[in-house]
Amino acid sequence: MLAGELGVPLPTDYTDYKELCEAFGGGVFSECVYFPGSDEGVSFDLLAQWRAALSVDRDGGFGDVSAVDPHAVYAPGGKGLVQWGSTEWADEYFRLIDAERPGEHPVLARSNDIDARHRYDMPTSEFLHRVLADADFHPFGIARYGLGTAFEPGSGGPVDGHPL
Repeated sequence: MLAGELGVPLPTDYTDYKELCEAFGGGVFSECVYFPGSDEGVSFDLLAQWRAALSVDRDGGFGDVSAVDPHAVYAPGGKGLVQWGSTEWADEYFRLIDAERPGEHPVLARSNDIDARHRYDMPTSEFLHRVLADADFHPFGIARYGLGTAFEPGSGGPVDGHPL
């Protein structure tokens, strides 16, 4: 369903993301890392989040400015970002999708305290593991805060969850 709506072949590590969604669904890791799955209510549904971001990005009311500058939100057939995670500190995790380069979708992550995006050529599960467990994964590793690795399933609409 995801590949069909995005209109681009997904990378080989999409299976990795899909397995994370099957194992956990959408929700919150360590009380601060938001992970959208599928069909988890508006707040934790990756496609619902992407559709909303694309709609805002295409809205001419904001001029040519994108919420993900210098990129755009991915639109089928183009090149842009699909957000797949965030933190309560406004860190954001994206996949850079380019319809002309199917199968190559690196993680781009932006920390709340710096404007630059960091590129990672790794599966979603590896990136998420490093965020949760690697205190030296600067600037994204949260293990240094001693929050543990608990998971709370997401549910319902925007009132119940923090994303959106």
